[in-house]
Amino acid sequence: MSPNLAMMSDGKKFLWDGQPYDSKEAASGAAQSYQNDNFQVQTVEEDGKFLVYTRRIVKEAVVTAQ
Repeated sequence: MSPNLAMMSDGKKFLWDGQPYDSKEAASGAAQSYQNDNFQVQTVEEDGKFLVYTRRIVKEAVVTAQ
């Protein structure tokens, strides 16, 4: 299995978390953890494994001047 590192959904880019999950329940648990950290999540089944793709919108950027 060689999943895509990124996917597009509704014009938005999601990145794979790098972990293939053996069950939908395990993937759902990981997805819930990401959602609790304010990520948007997509779960995909591929070759009998479940993949979690995430994205987060940057709401504030900290810039330091030198």
